Amino acid sequence: ARAAQTRQPMLVNDVLLESVFLPNPLLPETRTELAIPLIASGTLLGVLDLQDNEPERFSQADVDTFNTLAGHIAMVLQNARLFEAQRQTEAALLAQTRALERSNQELEQFAYVASHDLQEPLRMITSYLQLLERRYHGKLGKDADEFIQYAVDGAKRMKALIEDLLTYSRVNTRGQPFAPTDCNEVLEQALANLHVAREETKATITHDPLPVVLADKTQLIQLFQNLIGNAIKYRSEAPLRIHISATRQNGNWLFSVEDNGIGIEPQFAERIFVIFQRLHTVQEYPGTGIGLALCKKIVERHNGRIWVESTVGQGSVFYFTIPDKLK
Repeated sequence: ARAAQTRQPMLVNDVLLESVFLPNPLLPETRTELAIPLIASGTLLGVLDLQDNEPERFSQADVDTFNTLAGHIAMVLQNARLFEAQRQTEAALLAQTRALERSNQELEQFAYVASHDLQEPLRMITSYLQLLERRYHGKLGKDADEFIQYAVDGAKRMKALIEDLLTYSRVNTRGQPFAPTDCNEVLEQALANLHVAREETKATITHDPLPVVLADKTQLIQLFQNLIGNAIKYRSEAPLRIHISATRQNGNWLFSVEDNGIGIEPQFAERIFVIFQRLHTVQEYPGTGIGLALCKKIVERHNGRIWVESTVGQGSVFYFTIPDKLK
């Protein structure tokens, strides 16, 4: 105990002459005792206790030898503790990861089932609302026309929301196997899908030569379409310019979609990728709040990451990476 308290080796040459010595009932013949604290990185881990039946058994050389041995034992004990702590941490992290994966799978399955099963009753509601709008428009008064229009618009937004939620839930569960994919063709298809919006806004869209990557082509088209569509939606009064490029960087392809739109305040740079998070009202900018969350999910399925750099009033640059696995 004194060795532990003082953190210094304690040598008792004859325990019979030491008044504070407490005999060990398991070793009643003890006459000499050497106690050396086991210390590693300033932490007391225990005490190395050596006893002998003869008095004055340990010399100073013995004390020095056992003191060195105690240092090695302390390091071994510390390493064992660190290893066990790391093992427990890794086991807990693995358990949390598996629980999170199960939870995500359950949520994705719930979102798929819920959105899929909601489509049919919503189709019926929308059909009858549109029937009311056509058959009774102008016959029930101005207020009635307005109320029916609100209901029709709400049903249309709900339909768009369900379709986007269904797409979001399918990213991991119903994606296609990765295959060599020419991003120039992907961009061409995405731009074709946005033909009407491009014509209406007179957007100037340019791009550098894009690489071939290992990817799900359908999801990449959705990714480019959402990012470019976002740039078109959040344009400023200035003539819209959008530029797409890609560079190889640290074993990845770094893609960028740059625009000169209204920009995003820095504090919202992460929030915009959270599902259902919107920075503007539906009246200002229509949408479901799923588009960028879908982009993030697609990029993460491809083992990449996505982020935005933006200046309010000057525009935004959306970056995302895809591993260069064809190299």
